[in-house]
Amino acid sequence: MFVPVKSKSGKKLMPTHPNKAGMLIKKGLATPYWSNGIFCIRLNYATEDEYTQDIVVGVDPGSKKEGFTVKSEKHTYLNIEADAHNKVGKKVAKRRELRRSRRSRKCPNRKNRKNRNAGKEKIPAGTRARWDWKLRILDWLSKLYPVTHVCVEDIKARTIKRAKQWNQSFSPLEVGKQWFYTEIRKRWQLRTLQGYETKEIRDKLGLTKSSKKLSETFDTHCVDSWCLAYYTVGGSGVPDNTAVMCVSPIPIKRRGLHREQEAKGRKRGRVGGTVLGQGLVKNTLIRHVKYGLTRLAGVNAKGLFSIYSLGNKRLTTGAKRSDFRVLTRLNFYYRSGHSSPT
Repeated sequence: MFVPVKSKSGKKLMPTHPNKAGMLIKKGLATPYWSNGIFCIRLNYATEDEYTQDIVVGVDPGSKKEGFTVKSEKHTYLNIEADAHNKVGKKVAKRRELRRSRRSRKCPNRKNRKNRNAGKEKIPAGTRARWDWKLRILDWLSKLYPVTHVCVEDIKARTIKRAKQWNQSFSPLEVGKQWFYTEIRKRWQLRTLQGYETKEIRDKLGLTKSSKKLSETFDTHCVDSWCLAYYTVGGSGVPDNTAVMCVSPIPIKRRGLHREQEAKGRKRGRVGGTVLGQGLVKNTLIRHVKYGLTRLAGVNAKGLFSIYSLGNKRLTTGAKRSDFRVLTRLNFYYRSGHSSPT
């Protein structure tokens, strides 16, 4: 996989070959760093010729899995399969239920603030989170590569007369999609293709798509995002990079007030928030003396930390502060997929 390059002034340059990146690091001409699992370099000398080519990100939206491909005319730099952000709506509904139950009790509480969102663009929380997740990934990719175009497979909700339950998903989809397109136009050039047009490109190039929608392989979702990128910049009709990086949002509780279930003595423990104390926050990438690269997930009353793996598996709840070193803040989970179907 090609290594993203950033100039000394902070400008994104064209990615380079890993061997050349290693040579620059060995000579002291570049500094290595990591960005959410992607190895990058930053040049230590001023460059005169900062020529860049058109780089496009193909986006294949989905209800559970989504595909992203970063491609230029000659090379495919990165393929990403992302888990969709689809659980916020239920959390908001549960928060509303608990809030109303608190307001119905005979106890002191503040008055409702009705006009806090007056004059702001009102998008449902679940819809905003789903489409903002795609935009966050695009912003992250634009910090690594000099992205100029974004090509999205346009999805539409088919309405049916007198089918209330079916038609309920029409408005949130269209509202979120239009907001997403507006934000893309502010940053990059936008192109859209219909689903049947993507299939025509895939069939013309002789590429196949897997029917296993949840498998983490190139031919599941990234093959469509690659076709979208190919349609924009052209190049060879054979993908030169089919390695897949998988990412997923981190499920954290930011503003939960109390736990739903009572503890002994009919007391509800506090829940939510990201601050752990000692200058630490949740979802910080750390290097533990025993478990290696892990992330912080919480802290208990004794000052011991909970540590989870990057695959969201709990490792321990009794880590001491002296046992790990803080590296950087994590934006999402990441793991390696498969370049070919299994």
